Amino acid sequence: MANFLFVLGKDDNEAATRCFQFAKIAHGKGHHVDLFFIDGGVRWADRKRNLATKTTTGDCPADYLPYLVENEVKIGICTPCAQNRGLDETGFFDNMQLDGGPHLIDMAADAKVFNF
Repeated sequence: MANFLFVLGKDDNEAATRCFQFAKIAHGKGHHVDLFFIDGGVRWADRKRNLATKTTTGDCPADYLPYLVENEVKIGICTPCAQNRGLDETGFFDNMQLDGGPHLIDMAADAKVFNF
């Protein structure tokens, strides 16, 4: 099986929906999956965020992110990106933790990388 790394860098509903959808598909097929949120994408770590906003195709982050949380798919959250937006791990979903660029590069070295 392959290693996949999904990087979410936008605070954008459609980008987040696709990122979570493809991560769920890859994990469901038995691949190793990691996600990493950077820049505005760190806002998706906030467990109080509304995930039910529909995209033009009718799906939403709530259709896919709960699967990733329940299956404990690891999601790294860029530490300075989160801290400079007032976010910390106490407000994150259980499968998310603060992380840094060195680990992102290590994960990318051995993975197929998708950027959203």
